[in-house]
Amino acid sequence: MRADARRNHERLLTEARRTFAAQGADASLEEIARRAGVGIGTLYRHFPTRAELLNAVFQEALAELLSRSRELTETEEPCRALVEWLRALVAHAGEYRGLAHALMSASYDRSSALTGCSEPLRAAGERLLGRAREAGQVRADVSIGDLLQLTNAIALAAEQCPEDDGLADRLLALTLRGIKD
Repeated sequence: MRADARRNHERLLTEARRTFAAQGADASLEEIARRAGVGIGTLYRHFPTRAELLNAVFQEALAELLSRSRELTETEEPCRALVEWLRALVAHAGEYRGLAHALMSASYDRSSALTGCSEPLRAAGERLLGRAREAGQVRADVSIGDLLQLTNAIALAAEQCPEDDGLADRLLALTLRGIKD
């Protein structure tokens, strides 16, 4: 990538992060391009779809979640590790209004650019869930797909009630009581 193209790419990502944080995942792409000081055509050359831009924006958070899952895999309490990681997922999905919905949709659409986020998360979660199952702390019929959908649903519910700071934690606690063996 040429130096000017690399600068445009970085400015677009910076402005997308700011705009998505302020306005949600459905924010205007035209506004993101304008704030980055480029035309909409430049945005689309770098990120042909909204999902590809979202995927690029969330790579840093994804790396943190994956790193955290590796750390938690080493802990002695597998169920607690799974719970801590699921809490981190709910917090991540709640960072940007509309992200939980986009991630839920991507889990059913393998052609979505956001699949690049959901597949590594699924694998990381499966490792943590497998350890908790092996320790006899989680029911055998619990799947990582179901847990990921539930965490996104919790984030979506919390997004709808921003005045209730404890809603996500309460819903997650309720959900986790149902998965324990």
